[in-house]
Amino acid sequence: MELGAFSVSLAVKDIEASKQFYEKLGFTVFHGDQAQNWLILKNGDTVIGLFQGMFENNILTFNPGWNQNAETLPEFTDVRELQRQLKANGVTMMTEADESTTGPASFMIADPDGNTILVDQHV
Repeated sequence: MELGAFSVSLAVKDIEASKQFYEKLGFTVFHGDQAQNWLILKNGDTVIGLFQGMFENNILTFNPGWNQNAETLPEFTDVRELQRQLKANGVTMMTEADESTTGPASFMIADPDGNTILVDQHV
């Protein structure tokens, strides 16, 4: 099962302070809008998102259809197919993608320790 590009979405208290901290670690802003309280940063192939006031806890994020540079892949497993496979394997959904649609969609699950996993397709 190929889930797509991986990143960690961090719930931050002060996006500017967090941006400055991660820049000291070698990360650079890759996408986002700080005025809207979200930034995506990269260091090599490592991607993190900084999100102020959008969610309570950190989230593991997978983006089907993208590589680590947010470039669309020629072939990938659609988020709705991933959802069907996970449900067939007994994974409980927190939120679900509408299987009657195509294109961008997402679902969320939690691991046994309560860590949220977001599978978020943008293409």
